[in-house]
Amino acid sequence: MAEAIISGVLQQLISIIVEEAKQKVKLVVGIDNEVKKLSSNLEAIQAVLVDAEERQVKEKTVELWLDRLKQASYNIEDVLGEWNYAILKQKIEGVDDATVPKKKKVCFFFPSSCFSFKQVSLRKDIAIKIKEVNDNLDDIAKQKEMYGFNAIRKAEKLERVQTTSFIDVSEICGQDDCKSILIHKLCASSEQHLPIISLTGMGGIGKTTLAQFAYNHDMVINSFNKRIWVCVSEPFDEYRIAKAIIESLGGSTKDLSELQSLHQHISTLIQRNTFFLVLDDVWTEDYKKWEPLYRCLMNGVHGSKILVTTRKESVAKKMGSIDIINVQGLSDDECWLLFKRIAFFGRPFEECERLEEIGKKISGKCKGLPLAAKTLGSLLRFKKRWEEWKRILGSKLWKLEEIEEDVFQPLLLSYNDLPYTIKRCFLYCAIFPKDYGLGKNELIKLWMAQGYVKEEEDKAMEIVGEEYFDCLASRSLFQEFRKDDENNVIGCKMHDLVHDFAQFLNKNECVHIEVDDSKEPLLNSFNSEKVCHVMITVCDEDLFPDSIFSLRKMHSFLCNKNDIRYSLPFNILPKLFGELTCLRALSFSPGYMESLSEDIPKEVGKLMHLRYLNLSGLGMRKLPGALCDKLGNVLDVEKVKRSEIKNQKSLIGLLLNFEKKVDGRERRNEEDEVLLEILQPSLNLEKLRIWSYRGNTILPNWMLSLTKLRHLILNGCSNCKYLPPLGELPSLEYLNIREMDSLKSVSNEFLRKENDGTSSSSVFFPKLKRIEFWSMLEWEEWDYEITRIGEKEEAMDTMSDLTELGRTPVAVISAGVKSILDIPRIPVHFQYL
Repeated sequence: MAEAIISGVLQQLISIIVEEAKQKVKLVVGIDNEVKKLSSNLEAIQAVLVDAEERQVKEKTVELWLDRLKQASYNIEDVLGEWNYAILKQKIEGVDDATVPKKKKVCFFFPSSCFSFKQVSLRKDIAIKIKEVNDNLDDIAKQKEMYGFNAIRKAEKLERVQTTSFIDVSEICGQDDCKSILIHKLCASSEQHLPIISLTGMGGIGKTTLAQFAYNHDMVINSFNKRIWVCVSEPFDEYRIAKAIIESLGGSTKDLSELQSLHQHISTLIQRNTFFLVLDDVWTEDYKKWEPLYRCLMNGVHGSKILVTTRKESVAKKMGSIDIINVQGLSDDECWLLFKRIAFFGRPFEECERLEEIGKKISGKCKGLPLAAKTLGSLLRFKKRWEEWKRILGSKLWKLEEIEEDVFQPLLLSYNDLPYTIKRCFLYCAIFPKDYGLGKNELIKLWMAQGYVKEEEDKAMEIVGEEYFDCLASRSLFQEFRKDDENNVIGCKMHDLVHDFAQFLNKNECVHIEVDDSKEPLLNSFNSEKVCHVMITVCDEDLFPDSIFSLRKMHSFLCNKNDIRYSLPFNILPKLFGELTCLRALSFSPGYMESLSEDIPKEVGKLMHLRYLNLSGLGMRKLPGALCDKLGNVLDVEKVKRSEIKNQKSLIGLLLNFEKKVDGRERRNEEDEVLLEILQPSLNLEKLRIWSYRGNTILPNWMLSLTKLRHLILNGCSNCKYLPPLGELPSLEYLNIREMDSLKSVSNEFLRKENDGTSSSSVFFPKLKRIEFWSMLEWEEWDYEITRIGEKEEAMDTMSDLTELGRTPVAVISAGVKSILDIPRIPVHFQYL
């Protein structure tokens, strides 16, 4: 963890120095020696951190030294963040002399009234803080000499992994006896009215995977009318569990706030049904929490079953299990089979043969744990040289007895092999509760807000963040991937043991807590100097933990709701903005939260480090004007012209929504056409969505210049009678056209512009993989004709990359189209409305 932070701080310091050099103006004068000393100390400490982090597990004094180093590093990050902010402010305001303050007050994204401090005062403050953090780091650097650390450096190059290379490891290797016994017990008749069967065993042994196998087995599906899956985890939340059961049964929890009413609704829904309920990852031994739910489940038809997975056999006994199946580890052969399937994926036969002997020795260290085999297999899949495999086999981490779980040893090996940038991204995930559905895009934005993701060469930060996500997924540190209609990964979960491992490493720097009347003291139990990232889940109405405001060093605050209607106390936002000034990310989840004010408080101006602000869950309607000006208002043509979206080189996704009215009236068609022409994006754009456009044509001069555009949606372009010549877009992979109500016919204009004699291309939609048309109610004909170039007849190559994904055709037409003529190689599926 310390290695990741120090490396990030060094990168941040270097970028600030480079930025000052670019501007040829020094913001903070007289600190050159301090900066050199700071950089030198950081580099010296960085050189020994690999050894220090391996030793901290067995040596308490090393652990304490690293803790002190981490806190110092966070303080340095804050100071560097202020310095970077001041440089950017100087750049915006056009200051050309670092020693002369600017008299004119200029907005910097927030209203100018937010900034009462003077430029000179800010510079002096930064200089003082740099001296303070440097003195502290100097002392820490001197302390390291007493430990005799070895200087160990490793390559930080990231193996680029494409999403398509993910391996499906959901199939169970071995456990044949457990599988057959479990299926038999679930499908056989029982004298007990509602029997409970339990799978017990240590973390990572495969309990959840076995439960999933049973849940989806044909015999089980055919044996029950209803199947319900609930991840219980810790704590045992009776309300959340009851609501999850109701939703799985197709019921609604609206207006059900009391536990008694929830249980009564469950009882009603299951009567006259045989059901199979899986309660995964149960921890509580408190029978009083379990008994009321069990009683209401008794209303189901005889033959219903409950399956529980738990690490603790005592939990299974407390819940009244009639059968307890203790899940054992894989045999050596089964463990090797699983390990080999992942580690040797895609390798040449000769390479596999050369690595087989050492591979068996490594898989033997997994102690039969499937998660360990998956993790090590995923790690070694990227190691080509025998020497790299030998280093893993001989690692000192195998000998660490103090590690809490055996499976943490292979996880540590995989973690230590990550580049420092991705280590921080992984550890950040401990902020979320167990079994939390991680949204890929949201997670990447949060990483970016913390400065964990930087632009690389010509790659935007979002692309780099996707590569980091793919790297963690390929190492089996993420699982249960959610995908969209285009088969792109949009979310995932962490195995509960991997989550435990992340918490074990960050030592309460990332904290999740459920807030109700009984949980308030827990926040006070954390060391306020160590907590950096907090997510709270609000379980009761009108509750907000005052102890949050004691965590002054907090970098992330994410507020989640637990399916309740929640009103945020009116004074909370000003207090958050005014006191938690180190925040990089602040988010209130969408849903049931409400704010008593429509405006963002002016105190937001104090959050100079803030990079991610999500208040969508509060229903706010007004943003400070200066906060919005940079994005431009599509109702004001002059503002749009000044916005120069085309210069935003990092912009890779854009939604243009033309729904709004101007002064209460509908815009004219030609106004939309003018706006669309002005809203020219960067040529780096990869995704474009256009909604509710009223123009008669949809072909701005810039559209066919988007050579990197992969994803295009045209939704509700109701006045367009013709499709634009999208066939000329060389990178387009996905096209979705909806509700184009005036379109009646599609012909060659869909492929290219009218031939002006200068183009000889006969290849159209060269990379298109999926095309969809929905609700095209007036569309009657799709007809391609053979055309000529001069005297020469042209043979067209159209949509040659269209393929079928599974059983789903990639060309989907939902309309009343009456004829489709001469469209080669396109599998088409009709859905008539």
